[in-house]
Amino acid sequence: MGISFTRNGRICLLVLVFVQLTAAQNLPTVFEQSGGTQTATYEETISYYKILEEKFPSISLEEIGDTDSGFPLHVVTYYSGGKLRLKDIQKKDKITLLINNGIHPGEPDGIDASMQLLRDLAEGKLGKEKYKDLIVCVISVYNIGGSLNRNSTSRVNQNGPESYGFRGNARNFDLNRDFIKTDTKNALTFTKIYHLIEPDVFIDNHVSDGADYQYVLTHLFTQHNKLGGTLGSYLNNNLKPWLEEDLSKKKYGITPYVNVFNTTPDKGFSQFFDSPRYSTGYTALFGTLGLMVETHMLKPYKDRVAGTYALMSSLLDFSAEKDVEIRKLRKDAIKSQRTLTYYPVSWKLDTTKYEILNFKGYEGSFVKSEVTGLNRLKYDRNKPFTKPVKHYNEFVPGKSIKIPAAYIIPQGWWPVIERLDLNQIQYTAF
Repeated sequence: MGISFTRNGRICLLVLVFVQLTAAQNLPTVFEQSGGTQTATYEETISYYKILEEKFPSISLEEIGDTDSGFPLHVVTYYSGGKLRLKDIQKKDKITLLINNGIHPGEPDGIDASMQLLRDLAEGKLGKEKYKDLIVCVISVYNIGGSLNRNSTSRVNQNGPESYGFRGNARNFDLNRDFIKTDTKNALTFTKIYHLIEPDVFIDNHVSDGADYQYVLTHLFTQHNKLGGTLGSYLNNNLKPWLEEDLSKKKYGITPYVNVFNTTPDKGFSQFFDSPRYSTGYTALFGTLGLMVETHMLKPYKDRVAGTYALMSSLLDFSAEKDVEIRKLRKDAIKSQRTLTYYPVSWKLDTTKYEILNFKGYEGSFVKSEVTGLNRLKYDRNKPFTKPVKHYNEFVPGKSIKIPAAYIIPQGWWPVIERLDLNQIQYTAF
């Protein structure tokens, strides 16, 4: 389109050219447009998924339930076979992944990585045929209240993005401590989503802090002994090494979540024990293969989001390749649970068993804090190391109970009855 006008007696021609850049054709996210320095707000995230839903027949966006913020959760579903409602997912009899983002909105890596992942799936960039029997569901932003409470100071040492959400939700609950309790509306809605989908694989995206080391990515799988039986062995001996090797091919080193406090990782560390108040501990109760992604807060935001994307795409590949195997193992595991006579109610670390990690870290020492005058741990990035480190990843039951023929619940214990209903536990009222 051209517009002509006169200036100083001369005729000028202003040509307005509308150029649709390649990036625009690919529907760039806020993160991509910023060059990897910004994360999308809650409103921008939902708006982006609405665009994907309108543009692609494989993307569905659904509001469900409520949260403490007063807003419903949004679940985005990718299915190559077309639009798919949550209530119809189990009818498809396909392997299903559920990805949870923004449980701690100050750790937004998964929010931005998932927007890119679903767009690329819909555009066929990752290959359509290999995902034809795969359903991917994404909770876009789980902690909406925390996401709306945007700031740039609550994770002051974190290396980007420029601003982000707050850890606590609208009632200041830490939502990753509330899954089995369900004291928040967020957790109530998550439980509804979980049982509608019954996912075979679950991913919860986070960002770690504390120790310093060379890795962008760490993983925190559901503790395999607690998952139990052949399913737990499969997670520890098949899924975990496969994922680590596949990420290595993508030039991403990864290590188990560095579970240390007031000491350095080279002293050895244990697997974090995810009780059912945590997301992966809750999903393990129903035989779901769970994984908590923990990127490293001191690494650049752009690298953390790219790493999260790489890990999720690797797990999609594994799930698509092993779909029949995974689903059979889950069904067998659920059947075997019904034959148990004893059930563990507590666990303890077995310190006699460990694996050796070829760990890539930084030397650390205690120095006097200029602020408090007390000793604090300081890592020296000028002194990287690679050395064998003990990792303890075996737990044994601390206490087991004999499973009774039945439990009797008084009528007045209605909160317990509500949670039984929520988790689809069968009982008889009399």
